Amino acid sequence: MELLKQRILAEGKHLGGGILKVDGFINHQVDPELMAACGKELARRFRGVGATKVLTAEISGIAPALMTARELGLPVVYARKTKPITMPDQVFLTLAPSHTKGRMVELIVSPEYLSGGEKVLIIDDFLASGATILGLVRLAQTAGAMIVGVGTLVEKEFEGGRQALTPLNIPVESLARITAMVDDEILFA
Repeated sequence: MELLKQRILAEGKHLGGGILKVDGFINHQVDPELMAACGKELARRFRGVGATKVLTAEISGIAPALMTARELGLPVVYARKTKPITMPDQVFLTLAPSHTKGRMVELIVSPEYLSGGEKVLIIDDFLASGATILGLVRLAQTAGAMIVGVGTLVEKEFEGGRQALTPLNIPVESLARITAMVDDEILFA
């Protein structure tokens, strides 16, 4: 998606170690017009998969997931990183490494909002190693749901996430696929 690529080139910063800072329009301050355009494009790509629910991870995945779900007319469930007191004692929980946090994080979903028979479309901000998305897959599968697709805003191809998702045999779509980040240069597929 050209609009997203242009924003990444104009405002994104390669911080080294595979970290791409896009805090000004995706991760900290969110550009709602950009997210609406991204959601529309992701919805177009996944309209035919028969999803009944969109699943994402707290917090950066919420904006693209919400806009995609809005276009598809679906509810969004996001995996929390801490369990609130309003959540039941029995939950779906898994651990996933966070590249930007430098530690393992919990991903928690209430069984009230994710159940067997659901057809789940996972939408997130990044596909890097695939660890967070695979965590979301584990949550959905534990609930008895079926994964019907994975969509992300940005894919860092050089981190192997797409290959990690290959055994799922589902469509994987990314709006901006980065092949390399060297010094200040960001290269797209």
